[in-house]
Amino acid sequence: MTIVVASDLDRTLVYSKAAARLGLAAQDPTPDLVCVEQYEGAPLSFVTPRAAALLAELAAHTTFVPTTTRTREQYGRIELPGPPPEFAICANGGHLLVHGESDLDWHARVLKVLAAHAAPLPEVVAHLEVVARPEWTHKLRVAEDLFAYLVVERAALPAEFVPELTAWAAERGYGASLQGRKLYFVPEALTKGEAVREVARRADADAVFAAGDSLLDIELLLAADAGIRPGHGELAESGWSAPHVEAIATQGVDAGEEIAAWLVERSRPSVV
Repeated sequence: MTIVVASDLDRTLVYSKAAARLGLAAQDPTPDLVCVEQYEGAPLSFVTPRAAALLAELAAHTTFVPTTTRTREQYGRIELPGPPPEFAICANGGHLLVHGESDLDWHARVLKVLAAHAAPLPEVVAHLEVVARPEWTHKLRVAEDLFAYLVVERAALPAEFVPELTAWAAERGYGASLQGRKLYFVPEALTKGEAVREVARRADADAVFAAGDSLLDIELLLAADAGIRPGHGELAESGWSAPHVEAIATQGVDAGEEIAAWLVERSRPSVV
């Protein structure tokens, strides 16, 4: 029996030190953490020790598919416990990695779909360059020539900025997603869900389980037979739900551990 487990990474399974404390009071102790990512020699992303063991079990006994909006370069910094995955999904579905290499046929299919359903990315970038004020914008980035995002000072954003920009983007076939300090503008046709369906087809999967926390994870969760989301993030804040998606109340790195446990339990042959 082949089980595909496709999970978002940031703020779903792995957490920065700041994100790890979501849901904790200021006086609560910081939990013991295992580093799974370093950047420029410094530890950046973490999981709990129990989550590390669970993820190793998941990678050993399922077709585990890290599914992320990160670029391939950013994803390459992640070192999850367990054997390297056969498949990984980067750039929100724009790149399907097979044994670490991008599948060129898949990427060509994606580009064809985007050309038909979304405004050219340079048009979006040009608009962001005009409206993203330096008072609340640290950086403007283009990811894999597929989508763009702003690194913002979230507390300084004017109340109308995100809603107005979201409406502008929607008219051009793009969705907006605010995750931590990053405000993403991603073509609606560029989805993790389509890439997961392709992996499930190639793996001849008997079942697919998924996890995610943001608006960009909706299609991923809808592509699964069952899914789970944490008590933080855009999905929790918006109240998004689906009959087959379990919404837990746990937040922060403890949610990552609970999600890992749920995925392991669901993917055991006796359960499926």
